[in-house]
Amino acid sequence: MRLLLTSDTHLPKRARRLPGELLARIAEADVVVHAGDWVDTDTLDLLQERSRHLVGVYGNNDGPGLRARLPEVARAELDGLRLGVVHETGPKQGREKRCAERFPDLDVLVFGHSHIPWDTTAARPGGGVLRLLNPGSPTDRRAQPHCTYMTASVVAGELRGVELHRLPPRR
Repeated sequence: MRLLLTSDTHLPKRARRLPGELLARIAEADVVVHAGDWVDTDTLDLLQERSRHLVGVYGNNDGPGLRARLPEVARAELDGLRLGVVHETGPKQGREKRCAERFPDLDVLVFGHSHIPWDTTAARPGGGVLRLLNPGSPTDRRAQPHCTYMTASVVAGELRGVELHRLPPRR
């Protein structure tokens, strides 16, 4: 099962449209995960139309239209992998412990908000490991050197091949 992870698209405030590379990869994915800050409902509509399966949440910059259609926290079981999505996880200091305590039943938590790519693990209470992933932003790099998104795969309940993709600069 192929996954595409994205967040913080901020359309049309930070960019006029999603990068072509990201749109092409959406068509290849079995599941698209968006960790909030869509900003406009058109982007949600576009991803729902182009995705085989979309798992998304609203972010702090998303208004009533998006909040009416999306949850604050989403959960999905993907071929045995317990995936969660949330926009904000708080400050980076203590993030792993805080998330492992808040989401002890997950294998992977995808989050956004900071626009900073993140890939770490945390020991879950009671055993096991929680993987935390932030794909960055495909449209607003902020202080990062590149706009980014992630891909991964799920095989027999395990997350494999997590890859951070750097997008070329916008013109």
